[in-house]
Order: sequence, then C-alpha cells, then structure tokens
Amino acid sequence: MISRRNLLAASAMGAAMTVSAAKAGSFGNPDEPPQGAINAKGPVILRDPGPQSEALGNQFPSAQSPPATDVGGMPTPWASFNNAPKRIQNGGWARQVTVADFAISKEISGVNMRLTAGGIRELHWHQAAEWAIMTYGTCRVTVLDAHGRPYVADVKEGDLWYFPPGAPHSLQGLSPDGCEFVICFDDGHADEFNTLLVSDWFAHTPPEILAKNFGVPADAFAKIPLHNLWIFQGTVPGDLAGDRAAIQKDAPIATHPFIFPLGSSLPFKSSDTGSIQIADSSNFKVSTAVSAALVTVRPGGIREMHWHPNADEWQYYLKGKARMTVFDTGPNALTMDFNAGDIGYVRRNLGHYVENVGDTDLQFVGVFRAPRYEEVSLSNWLAHTPAKLVAQHLNVDEATIASWPENAPGVMPTR
Repeated sequence: MISRRNLLAASAMGAAMTVSAAKAGSFGNPDEPPQGAINAKGPVILRDPGPQSEALGNQFPSAQSPPATDVGGMPTPWASFNNAPKRIQNGGWARQVTVADFAISKEISGVNMRLTAGGIRELHWHQAAEWAIMTYGTCRVTVLDAHGRPYVADVKEGDLWYFPPGAPHSLQGLSPDGCEFVICFDDGHADEFNTLLVSDWFAHTPPEILAKNFGVPADAFAKIPLHNLWIFQGTVPGDLAGDRAAIQKDAPIATHPFIFPLGSSLPFKSSDTGSIQIADSSNFKVSTAVSAALVTVRPGGIREMHWHPNADEWQYYLKGKARMTVFDTGPNALTMDFNAGDIGYVRRNLGHYVENVGDTDLQFVGVFRAPRYEEVSLSNWLAHTPAKLVAQHLNVDEATIASWPENAPGVMPTR
C-alpha cells in the first residue's frame, strides 16, 4: 500500500535525483536552471534573428554569449571614450565620462583630451583633485600650490601629473604633434566642461576692481576676452629652463614634484607574464588622494583574482583586448569585454580578474580614490590559510593547494 508518507518520501527522492542529474548534465554555473551556451540544446537557441548591429555586437562576445558561470544581474562595469561626444575647438578637443553617463562610477570621472602643438587648456582650477596619465606626445604643465610655490614641467607618454583641489594650473601641447592624455577627477560628478576659468573671472569682474587688484589702470583690461577660451591655439612655448626661470622669481621652491614617470618606474611586481607598476603617496608624494596601478599582461596571461579593500577601481584600457569578470554577493557575476579606449569600473571589495584575450600585450591603468594602493590576492589568502581548512571548503586535494602561488604574483600565465 502507498501511504501519504511514502509518497512524499518518494517525491523528495525523485526531486533530489532530478536536481543531481541536472547538475551532472550542466556545465559552469551550478545554479538552476543551467545557463550559458554550453547548456543549450541545439543551435536554434543561440540564433538572434532580430535587428542588430554586427559591428557593435562583435565587440562584446562575452555579452552576446556570457560564460556559463555568470549569474544574476549587476550594473554594467563598461563604458568608453570611443562613443563619448567630443567638444572640439581650435587648439584641441576633449570628451568625458562622468557618473551621469556611467552610473556605477561614483568615485571617479574621466576626461580624454587632445592638444595640438601650442594648443592651450586655459589657466583654471577645480574643486576636485586632478590626476592624469599621458598617452601620447608631450605636454607642458604649470601649477601653483597653496603655499605659493610655482612649478613647471614637461611630461611625456607614460608620465603622470597630480594637482590638488583648488591648485591653479595650465596644460599646453608641445612640438612636434602636441599631446593626448586621460584625466581622472576624484569625484564621479566632476565635469571638465564646468571648471573655474581665469578668463571667465576676469570677464565677470568690474574693471575698476581689476585695476585695484593688479595696481594698473582700468583701461589695461579693455581688450580682455568676453567669453571663456577653454581650449585655444597658442604659440609653442620655448625651452623649459626659460619658463622655470621666468616663473620662479623670489618664490619658494616646491617641495615635491607634481609629475611622476609611472611608465618607466620600477615594477611593483614583474614576471615573464606581465608587470604591475604603482604610483601612490609612498613614491608620488604630492598625490595624497589618488593612487594608480599600470598593469601589463602578456598574451594568454591573466591579472590574478583579487580585490581592492580601500577604494573603487576605475580602469582605462590603453591597448590590447581584455575580458573581465566581476563577482559580488548574491551570488552575482558579470563578464564584459574591453578594448583600447574603454573604461572599466569595479567597486571596492568585489572580486575580479582581467584576462588578455588578444594576441598582443594588454595594458590598462587602474585608478583609485585613495592615498595608497591596496589589493588582496585570492591565491595568497588561501595559500596562507591551513590547507586542511581550505580542502574542506573546496573539496580540493591538500597537495594541490600546496602548489598554489604563495606570493601574490599579480599576473599569471594561462596554462
């Protein structure tokens, strides 16, 4: 006879067997129902017959067919300067990605700017700190710190500059072909098109006040521009030594340089697979609010699984092709593809890795709103946890665990 209790027991056993069979027959994501193309039954499921842009879709293979291990929903960690509108003026152009365009990027906004030889980003200052990396050519920067110490320097590809909030400064492209650079502000709402410009202040100050302030007749300001300049074409400046002599006069000397040669600095970590170069307040003294890591990954390599405990990471992809997966509670996991000119974003403490999926070197810079660079390596943590404890968590042999990296390598080869 079949009792109600026996029927319930049989149903429970059948359900358990069904789940086991489903798990055994699926790949990747352990959650039910199985997902990912590898679990699709027949090619018809993968067809996309609707309207589409193949050129755009082909740039995002991980969105078109995510790894089976992706799960849940997360804010997209991808944006790009490639589709950001340019503001073009004689002397150069700029484009930006702020939190208004990239909702997840609350701590940092980004600007991509180009100046011709002689092109000037006019004298100005910001309410946020300005960190920048040169990506092309050479640029002359000037700045005055809060103690009245002037500074002028030339920066080249791979160099950084940093200006504290409120520090007045200028940027000018040098010969032969000007420059291009990427700026980060330590505020996702900071807007390059809404800065404090010297031309605006002059135009909106009564001439008699200007006369009193500068100790000259009011008619000396009869020809000041009535509209701001922002970016304009100027003459290529002379030699650096001449400018340094001209600005110094009897002012005190700046105690720390406002520039740093990140691209040619000694690596924080290095191997045949890649390298990580660091700039933070320990070696770039003036950069008290922003730190950065320049990461190079050889073909087939992977920026190891890790997280950053002290700040969100804003990434700018300089060259190569990358795939990044971000892991969050839930569980949630999302994979996206990145190319040169793209921006990535990972919130603090979220696990992630970056894989080189191209056939050339991958290089990107990670920028953090923090005075020092910090990371936690997954393999380093587990290698320094009792192997028996780790084995009980992951059902992995202790001998295998003993072979895991013990020194947080930063970049690992793909076996």
